[in-house]
Parts: sequence; C-alpha cells; structure tokens
Amino acid sequence: MTNPPPSPGAPAMTLETLATTADVVDACVPLAPGQTIHTVRHARAKVVAATQASHDGLLSPAVAGISVAERAAAALLACQRSHASALADHYRTLLQQAGPEAAAWAGAITAGRWQADLPPRLGTILDYTAKLIERPIDGDRAAVQALVQAGLSTPAIVALAQLIAFVSYQVRLVAGLQALAAAAQMPAPAPAPAGAAGQPALLPSPLRIQGFTDETLPWLPWLDTVVLDAATPEQLAALDEMSPTARQSPYFLLLAHQPEILLHRSVAFNAIMFAPGGLSRAERELGATVESRLNGCVYCTSVHAQRFAQLARRNDVIAQLFQDPATAGIDARERALVRFAAQLGLQPHTVGAADVLALQAAGLPPAEVLDLVHAVALFAWANRLMLNLGETVLPWAAPQA
Repeated sequence: MTNPPPSPGAPAMTLETLATTADVVDACVPLAPGQTIHTVRHARAKVVAATQASHDGLLSPAVAGISVAERAAAALLACQRSHASALADHYRTLLQQAGPEAAAWAGAITAGRWQADLPPRLGTILDYTAKLIERPIDGDRAAVQALVQAGLSTPAIVALAQLIAFVSYQVRLVAGLQALAAAAQMPAPAPAPAGAAGQPALLPSPLRIQGFTDETLPWLPWLDTVVLDAATPEQLAALDEMSPTARQSPYFLLLAHQPEILLHRSVAFNAIMFAPGGLSRAERELGATVESRLNGCVYCTSVHAQRFAQLARRNDVIAQLFQDPATAGIDARERALVRFAAQLGLQPHTVGAADVLALQAAGLPPAEVLDLVHAVALFAWANRLMLNLGETVLPWAAPQA
C-alpha cells in the first residue's frame, strides 16, 4: 500500500508550514496535538527532541566545509529517490531559500537533471548521496576519495554522510507514522490466528550463514579519526553520551569530527534501543538486525544478532534471518514483525495502514509498532554510516595462519 492521505482533522500541509514548523516530522506526516498517534509519538519525548535536534544540527550554518545549500541539495535528492514527497518539499524549500543559484539547483534536482546541470563538486556530493540512499552496500573507499578530491575535509564528509543517513531514518519514521495515523482511523483488527510455532532454540555459536555472522568483528575507517589526546570537551562529551566504550571505537572517533551531530544521534540511539516500556528490548534488536541484514551491513548485523541472543536467550530466528529474511520467525508475531521491518526498510513508501493493522492483529499495539519503526529507521541511519565511511574485517576473509 502507498502512504495514506492526511488523517481527518490534521493540519493542511503547506510549504510555509514545512519551512517554519518546530517539528519537521510532525509537519510531514502530518500530526497535530490531540491526535492519537501524535500522543503515541510524543510519549517518546527524548526521541522526538533528538530527531529534531539532529535535523537542526545537520542543516546548521555552523557546520564548516560544506554549505547549507549543498547539504539541502543532498537531502532533497535523498528524499526524491526515496519517494518521500512531504520531506522532499521541506528540503526543496530550504534549498530555494538559500539564494538564486541554490534555487536553480533545486529545479535541476527536481527535474532529474542533477547529473548534467550542476557544478562538478555538487555533482560528486549528489553521486555519493544517491549511492548511500539506494544501495548502501555499494559504498566503497573510491566514493569517499572522490569527495576528498572534490575538496571536502574529513569533518565535512562526516557531516554529509550523517545527513544522508539521517534522512534515511527520517524517511522511514515519517512513512511509519503515516501508516500508523491511517490505521488509527480504522477499526481495531481481530487477533490473527496463532499459526504454527517453532520450539525456541539456542544454536551453537558462531553462526556463519550466507556471509553473515554473530561474531564480534573489527571495523576500519577510510578517513582519519579524532585523536583522543587532542579531542575537545565537546567531542569527549559526545563520545561519552554514546557509550562507555565509544572512546575506544574507530567508528565513533570518526563520527566525533562532528560532535554536536554525534551527541544528538547518541541520545536518539539510546532512547530508541533502551527506553523502558513498549516493544521488548529483544524485539527492538530483532528489528535492527532485520534492517542490517537486508542492507548487507555485516558489522551491524553481527552486533545486534548478539544482543538479541543475549536478551532472548535464543538465536534460532537469527539463523533463519541470515538464511532467508522472507521466512524468518518462529511464531506469528515474530514473522509479522520481520515482514513489517523488511518492508519499512526496503520500500518505506509502500507501507500503509494494512501493514500496521497486520502487526496489531499479531499483538503489537501502536506504541510497540512505533518502537519497531524507530528501531528499523535508526539502523537505516547506522548501516549507511558503517558501509560508507569504512569497512568490516570479515573473519573468513582473513589470511590463513
């Protein structure tokens, strides 16, 4: 199903609203106070605040080395390629407001002429954007080096990658909320038949199936990372907000080149994956693993497969997911969760009310559905950074002793 029309009673969507709203996601769904799904969304207040703060930080003039217009152009292309019309309108408006040249860029991108009619540096930025948005698994060192050759510094490249990855998150969050809002206007579904259920099992580890594993893997950056001894207080604070081990992680030391953006992302990450109530921690990890498996991010898949097994005390569904995501799940609820996560991750513009109602029939109320949407969207963000700023070292690719 396609995204639904605005819910009855929702505010009209206008470019003025999109350009001045205090909350971009609420405006793009759209949601207004008093609506059921607005209430559900704002119950996760830390996620709401961190999402908006990430948007504002990523489009801030304070980010050096890549102009606001270049960033808005990348966001516009990302939304267009994702079939996210309301978000595309928002970023188009921001780009048009950046001046006559930027307005011409907006016209070229909207018309699909971005590969021919734009300055070479911007063309390189948009080539990188298209790769991250559509097939993040195709990211490679050459694409990053093209940005370096176009004159972007490491902090500017990190800002660009964060922006594109964030828009991937934003697209899936808006699509999921639109589907939830449409489902809220319909009668509650009858419980689905339980169907066949497998016996939970903890299989021997490590799992190595179809190029995926649950082993701990190293990750190597393609750009220089922040040196801890020279780190600013802001960089250290952003690292510490993420986790106690972030100072030892090459990945987070690379992202620390943009400490404000990392800080907001860290708040969002921890609020999405660890907040009490709602969807179980294990099922959030399963949603993250589905998205990572389908994006081909071996690193994120391994981390969150481990976390699911630790929380659920089983890994049978992980083995199934590695083998064939289309059939994974040991019971009706789990199969419904995996199917929804896969659809939202791969084709967010097709998610609609019927897909949410299927989850509700499997036993997930709206608040749990939103937690799943958050987890999938978050790993659309995380996978794109992992796959396009560095590489995972695979144990089976290591030279034999």
